[in-house]
Amino acid sequence: MSIRALWIITHEKGEHVSVRFSRRFPTVEYRAKSLAGSSYQAVPEDSAVLQLLLTELGLADPGKPYVAQRDDCLNQQRTPALELHVDSSAKGILWPVLVISRGPLILACLPLVEAGEPRPPLSSLLSVSQGLTLLEGLQSFLGGSEIKTDGDGLAPRLALMPSVLQQVCPLGTPLDVPQARAPSTAGVPAAAGSPRQPAWRTGQHRGRPAVNVALTETVRCMQYGDPSKQDLWDVYGTVTCKCDVEGVLPNVTVTLTLPPNGSPLQDILAHPCVTSLDSSILNASSVDDGDGSAFSGPYKFPFCPPLEPFKLCSYTSQVPVPPILGSYQLKQQQEVNHLRVSVNLKLHESVKNTFEYCEARLPFFNRVQMSIVDVKVSSGHLDVNKEKNLLVWVLGQKFPKSREVTMEGGIRFSGQLPGPVDPLCTDLTAYIKLYFKVPDLTLSGCSVDQHSVQVYSCAKPKIVTCRELQSKEYFIWNSTGPAPVSSGYYTA
Repeated sequence: MSIRALWIITHEKGEHVSVRFSRRFPTVEYRAKSLAGSSYQAVPEDSAVLQLLLTELGLADPGKPYVAQRDDCLNQQRTPALELHVDSSAKGILWPVLVISRGPLILACLPLVEAGEPRPPLSSLLSVSQGLTLLEGLQSFLGGSEIKTDGDGLAPRLALMPSVLQQVCPLGTPLDVPQARAPSTAGVPAAAGSPRQPAWRTGQHRGRPAVNVALTETVRCMQYGDPSKQDLWDVYGTVTCKCDVEGVLPNVTVTLTLPPNGSPLQDILAHPCVTSLDSSILNASSVDDGDGSAFSGPYKFPFCPPLEPFKLCSYTSQVPVPPILGSYQLKQQQEVNHLRVSVNLKLHESVKNTFEYCEARLPFFNRVQMSIVDVKVSSGHLDVNKEKNLLVWVLGQKFPKSREVTMEGGIRFSGQLPGPVDPLCTDLTAYIKLYFKVPDLTLSGCSVDQHSVQVYSCAKPKIVTCRELQSKEYFIWNSTGPAPVSSGYYTA
């Protein structure tokens, strides 16, 4: 992301308007010309840009009740991203010109947009968010909306703008935001050795400090109930953080630990805000022929957190067995539209028998509606959807003490309306899909101890940690019919 041009303008209620500082970046402008080709529009002189901005912001000709370029219904003003019409031609447009107007200051910049026509949504352009962040930082550095343009406060800061931009926006590429502080000496933007705010942390938290760390493991599975087909499953986890801590450069360390028999974490990816990692953490890979269990923790992640929630890291883990083992048999009876169903589900002994929810769904494709459902379940209850093409076995929040549940019965199809169509699930090719979530559990055994979270800040925050296991694409295929077979393990 780069900036083609930058302007700082002062005014007094629309009067005494002047461009106090402007900067253009020739290398970025050359890129803009190369990307735009025949539709390239050069950035006009400062005086022309000033007049166009004042018109769009409603500060030009305040005595005139109607100005076509400003008040025409065809002009859709989308602040803070404006469209400036340099001339009457369709090509003579500057977009998006980002503007922040507060008090006597108007800050504007023209970011480089590499996408052509049609215009992409503003929300998808990284240059827009980073351009606004740069303007916000410059506005704070210049003194905000309370500064007086004719006093001594603005002039020294404007004199520092060349050196400030050289540090925070070299060659038109925003890398940082300037410190919102008064300059100590002329020509020096900040005191030597003062902490610089990282690019991913665009402000400071004000309020009650708190750190929330959530560990979520997801298990995917394909079970066939057929010795000739290999059952497949994989586990991947994500650690999500929300850190409300004060300071310009607060430091937080989150430590992931494993039990003695836990599965080592592999394929670890960390957020850019992580300041350092042990090389053995990054070297563990699930596709390596080497021993992936050489390092089994603890896994320390020191970082300077962004203000918004973010994914601290992700990983995979190889566990020996899936959490729920199942078998599914669907047999055709003598009657064409009569099926016999038999299901057995068993919760593994290592999994805690406390679910937030657990249900099994049995869809029936390429058939008419179910007319008679004579099926018994040993636990939970059975529902039929209103379209009469799906059985939902609600197992609730616990398996019985035996950790095993069964479903037996027959289903007849004689409805008038056809059910959903699936080119894969024809005849006896059918599956059960499990949906479940188990709080306070991970298959790898990975956890985040509340007391292991270290926060180096001026105030002691409240620390909350949690973990959970959830299913995704957890299939049990009918063992009496053909089933699709994957060539290898899933990849997270």
